[in-house]
Amino acid sequence: MCDMRRREFITLLGSTAAAWPLPARAQQPAMPVIGFLSARSPYGSVPHAAVTPPAALAAKAAAKTIPIVFTTMLDPAKVGLVESLNRPGGNATGAYTLATSLEGKRLELLHEVVPKVARIAVLVNPHFWGTELELKDLHEAARILGLELLVLEASSEGGITAAFATIVEQRIGALLVASDPFFFDQREQLVALTARHAIPAIFFFPEFALAGGLMAYGTRLADSYRQAGVYVGRILKGEKPADLPIQQSTKIELIINLKTAQALGLTFPITLFANEVIE
Repeated sequence: MCDMRRREFITLLGSTAAAWPLPARAQQPAMPVIGFLSARSPYGSVPHAAVTPPAALAAKAAAKTIPIVFTTMLDPAKVGLVESLNRPGGNATGAYTLATSLEGKRLELLHEVVPKVARIAVLVNPHFWGTELELKDLHEAARILGLELLVLEASSEGGITAAFATIVEQRIGALLVASDPFFFDQREQLVALTARHAIPAIFFFPEFALAGGLMAYGTRLADSYRQAGVYVGRILKGEKPADLPIQQSTKIELIINLKTAQALGLTFPITLFANEVIE
């Protein structure tokens, strides 16, 4: 089983899974074969390696003995990837990136920056597994804060452009971009549109603020991939996924881009403490 694991190890990313038949050379000592499947663009996937819930679930169903390492924005125990965070069981383990569970806090932070804005747009991808949970948390947070949300859907570049046209037409004063892999790939488009239309916005990964977005609150995506990579190495050395607890990103950062804030004419309240300020 150990030799099979070394030859057949697969790491996946995306909404579908693939099974690699072993070539004839697999019968000879060889380097481990690590597969990579991504739902994101080739450009966006180059620096990373991970599995989202649809891919991991499909992979588990297709290959019950091949070890799977994933990263996910959703609680893997809740979506059925593992039995529990401490004892995954089965053939899958990985890293849990805190993203979808932080939407309510992001809305609160955005409200602190633009307290006079009563209507805030929320951009979601209707095809993302976590959207329903995100919206549930956001509506609850909006109720507590006394805010009205305008939920807009987009799953393509054209959809994002159309969503911004609606924001401008309805004179919405701020935007929250919900956690979603597709939106992460489209961060340059999203940041450019918020700048063009002068819309204060909060995003889910620090990379958005580094790209010019006003602010971001979340964990660094690279940390989760690094954790997943460590598990790849440990499994290739003989450890079992079932015995490797789910890694959770514990460092949550608030990143503020002061240059963008100045362009929008915003002054951040003293109560808003940032882990990093981009000048």
